[in-house]
Amino acid sequence: MRLKIEDIPFQPTEIKLHQQSAVLEVSFDNGQRFNLPCEYLRVYTPSAEAVGHSPGQETLQVGKENVTITEIKPVGNYAIAPTFSDGHNSGIFSWGLLYKLGNEYAKLWSQYLEALKEAGYQRSGT
Repeated sequence: MRLKIEDIPFQPTEIKLHQQSAVLEVSFDNGQRFNLPCEYLRVYTPSAEAVGHSPGQETLQVGKENVTITEIKPVGNYAIAPTFSDGHNSGIFSWGLLYKLGNEYAKLWSQYLEALKEAGYQRSGT
């Protein structure tokens, strides 16, 4: 069963940025806790730069292996807007999107690595 972002009713209870490990830890009120690497969040940014303005306009994000988050701003009571060390700051991550990215991490990360391979890109350090 795929989770639709709008179907996720959970709220975060804690958001911690671990700068040394470049991981954003997000805990939700249903007891779930996810450790989301900054690289993962950067390549799955919901901004138009990455996803385009309509289906088929997606741009594969490459060279993000060492990206970190330098700042996190709240967006109302529903999201955060991180600033990444590569200057990217236009993605707004709703609570539902963060939950989906955490819940589907293994599948989404695998898909990303496969897309890199198909594009002929090798991540540094791999």
